[in-house]
Amino acid sequence: MIFETEGTTTTVFQEKVSLKVFRENLEAAYPKLKNNNLILNLLSFDTLRVADILELLELSNTHRGGGKSFVVVTPDVGYEEAPDEICVVPTLQEARDIIEMEEIERDLDF
Repeated sequence: MIFETEGTTTTVFQEKVSLKVFRENLEAAYPKLKNNNLILNLLSFDTLRVADILELLELSNTHRGGGKSFVVVTPDVGYEEAPDEICVVPTLQEARDIIEMEEIERDLDF
């Protein structure tokens, strides 16, 4: 698992594993990551479905409940397909933009 931290945001990615293994590794590393905004870069996974993204929902809810952003990056699941409880975007730049907007909202107590 590879972590790239910039400021208060950590991008997490890993190549050549299944989504299940990625999720398990992420949950194991989570105590070290829980204080940062998280971007999960899933661009290396071939085809993802909504059901795959839903496997990350519990972790997303926990992380967002702690006042931090949790964004999944994949072009395979569109905005309209993903449930409102999890943020899914097609590019890394959009993930960074979402986190920036959410940081501003938190600073303004929205």
